[in-house]
Amino acid sequence: MIPGVAVPIRPLHMATTLRVQAGLFTTLLLACTACSSEGPDVRPEEYPVIAPIVSDAEHTKECIAEIHSVQYVEVRSRLQGHVERIHVDEGELVEQGQLLFTISGQEHRIALRKASAALEVAKAELKAAEVELKQLSGLVEKEISSRAELDILQARVDALRARRDEAAAQEQQEALYLSFAEIRAPYRGRINRIPHKVGSLVHEEDILTTISDNSEVFAYFHLAEVDYLAFRRDGGASPRTVQLMLPDGRIYEHAGTVETAESEFDAVTGNIAFRARFPNPEGLLKQGANGKVVVVDRLKDALLVPQRSTYELQDKQYVLVVGADSIVQQREINTSMRMDDLYVVQHGLRPDERIVFEGVQRLKHGDRVSPKLIPVQNLLAQLRN
Repeated sequence: MIPGVAVPIRPLHMATTLRVQAGLFTTLLLACTACSSEGPDVRPEEYPVIAPIVSDAEHTKECIAEIHSVQYVEVRSRLQGHVERIHVDEGELVEQGQLLFTISGQEHRIALRKASAALEVAKAELKAAEVELKQLSGLVEKEISSRAELDILQARVDALRARRDEAAAQEQQEALYLSFAEIRAPYRGRINRIPHKVGSLVHEEDILTTISDNSEVFAYFHLAEVDYLAFRRDGGASPRTVQLMLPDGRIYEHAGTVETAESEFDAVTGNIAFRARFPNPEGLLKQGANGKVVVVDRLKDALLVPQRSTYELQDKQYVLVVGADSIVQQREINTSMRMDDLYVVQHGLRPDERIVFEGVQRLKHGDRVSPKLIPVQNLLAQLRN
């Protein structure tokens, strides 16, 4: 070492090392770039794509229904007494006005006789007073009797007439009460269960039986708001024909007609009730039975997409549309009806567009795919399988 001269040995060594490392990094980068440029191209993954199906379609919906007779009434006692006689049997077909029950009405018979007697007395008193009034009127004209006496007698005759009318009303009332002892059928129908037998004490408003007119029946069923709109759109203002599925799975042989609907939706369920009328000539359907109303919605030139080609995101439905550049685009769609394997698209998609058929969960907006178009015939076969 030369005295007075400082030699920077360590700093010189670090600078050399950095230059060497930089050179090596550049060499490796160039080598990787060369390898990358010489490697094979990465092709996009192949995905099946389809065109939306445009076709007439039918959507069948089964709605739980309650069956009611076209006429159904409870026959009640209108007075208190014992059942004296039952003139019909359970299950019997009766005609309008036919006698069904006789209730004891002895006290009303007595009251009717009293009312009739009171009416006769009132009539007799009135007749005597009217004769007296006629005689007095002649005396007044001859100025034998005073006008005041005539006015008093006239007032008495008016009071007796009022008493006669009151007695007549009382007689009619007692006769009406007594008529309640005989209970008759309000219309032609079939007798149901008879809970009170002969000798039973019944009170006013007790149920004696019920009568069902099953010549026709009502089927009450409910539709959600979406189904209601499709139902009205399909049928318009004309009556709609529906079928009835029986509890054993058979279709009832007579078709029914939807007659009316309620005026508002149920706030809890969001449904609205409909009423359909079915003929029942064989009497197969009974009051209180259950079944399913089968509603068929017919669509013309509907735009259909498979359910597996859609996905939900934040309560909205989407499909992946494949553009001419093979780039997929997320598209929101609005569906109006759900069928077995298909959705009916109302808005958001055109018939000439292509969508990813399967594997939408593995793709995202902006991905590139290699589309493989599936013909409609093959698509329908896959959906059936």
